Amino acid sequence: MKKSLLSAVALTAMVAFSGSAWADILVGVGGPVTGPNAAFGAQLQKGAEQAAADINAAGGINGEMIKIVLGDDVSDAKQGVSVANKFASDGVKYVIGHFNSGVSIPASEVYAENGILQVSPASTNPVFTERGLWNTFRTCGRDDQQGGVAGKYIVDNFKDGKIAIVHDKTPYGQGLADETKKAMNEAGLKEVIYEGVTPGDKDYSALIAKMKQAGVTLVYWGGLHTEAGLIMRQMKDQGIQAPMMSGDGIVSNELASIAGDAVDGTLMTFAPDPRKNPAATELVEKFRKSGFEPEAYTLYAYAALQVIAQAAEKAGTTESEKVAETIKSSGPWKTAIGELGFDEKGDITRPDYVMYKWGKGADGKYTYTEM
Repeated sequence: MKKSLLSAVALTAMVAFSGSAWADILVGVGGPVTGPNAAFGAQLQKGAEQAAADINAAGGINGEMIKIVLGDDVSDAKQGVSVANKFASDGVKYVIGHFNSGVSIPASEVYAENGILQVSPASTNPVFTERGLWNTFRTCGRDDQQGGVAGKYIVDNFKDGKIAIVHDKTPYGQGLADETKKAMNEAGLKEVIYEGVTPGDKDYSALIAKMKQAGVTLVYWGGLHTEAGLIMRQMKDQGIQAPMMSGDGIVSNELASIAGDAVDGTLMTFAPDPRKNPAATELVEKFRKSGFEPEAYTLYAYAALQVIAQAAEKAGTTESEKVAETIKSSGPWKTAIGELGFDEKGDITRPDYVMYKWGKGADGKYTYTEM
């Protein structure tokens, strides 16, 4: 009898615990937690985790608590699909991520099939939101917008220059380079070099020899900070004075540690720095007190979860397809990066790119400032 009573009590406790666990809203964060782009993965992770903590402290989403589930895609498309399938089997309802467009695009197919809403803070390739999927959103802009800004700047400021366009053959890198090239070409400026390199390469001497021979005066790079820093350093070592211009893939202070003094004068497109948004002052200070600088996509990840939470509250449900419909039909949503409205594709409705320049800050360290 005693044994039977104890079993009943244990079973009741298990059911209660199970009910509590299932009440959690699982939010996946997919990105490069390890590997050469781990700095960006950390931004997505820290931004989403802080947003979850703050939303939970305010009562959660419709009374349910958010639980973050982390998935490391190592910036690899196949690994990203594996992460997506793992999220689906774990019961993840929403995903913040991925970082790379080349990962977000195939992963989004898995999410769409499994009823998972995806908001990328960083994937800028237009294809991500151009396929008519119900579940794809981003809090950042698109490469056709970013490339247009970069191309116009090049035409306005380097119209008599010899431009090299170099990319890393990825959907993001080549996509951004091609959009910049398109904007340049349509304005009548033709590049002297158009070249693709392989991510992870360490020796760019053959490429730099071509630049020297062509008398290049500006290098436009479509890719990430890891390769960009090496190319800059090797250009300087081999006597090429031409500056580099790139996009949001180099928005990391790690660039300066790779490139050294060669980073000085580098041009870059990115959104207006969200850390300077007065509405985000307390949040930025909270990150800094924890020892993390919320640069680049940190606040974009934070904003992604804010949008989901607000839309779920407005919809009165956490059912992902209804939340997706509400994100598009309602808003604008108040976020750490400003008010965000979304179109039918899942893109933000505001223009979002300006020009930055790298140089030494007051502390003697290289960083980027808006021009």
